Amino acid sequence: METAVTNDQLIEKIERSLDSMRPYLAADGGNVRVLDISDDKVVRLELLGSCGSCPMSAMTFKGGLEEAVMRAVPEISRVEAVNITPAF
Repeated sequence: METAVTNDQLIEKIERSLDSMRPYLAADGGNVRVLDISDDKVVRLELLGSCGSCPMSAMTFKGGLEEAVMRAVPEISRVEAVNITPAF
């Protein structure tokens, strides 16, 4: 019988996947925080510091954070950022 993975276990796996990206975010004065995971396994992230207002945040999110989480945590159905600044 397969044991269900708890949200706490998922958050731990997500945090580990984000740790691979954090040095790059920190180099530009930013970070990322896991806000929550919905019942349908959608994780919401908040970009912190300069990442929250950077015009490149959408690319950082799609090409880095989202990809890292989806690759490392296959249980997650989708990754959303709550505060991406649109590129102009």
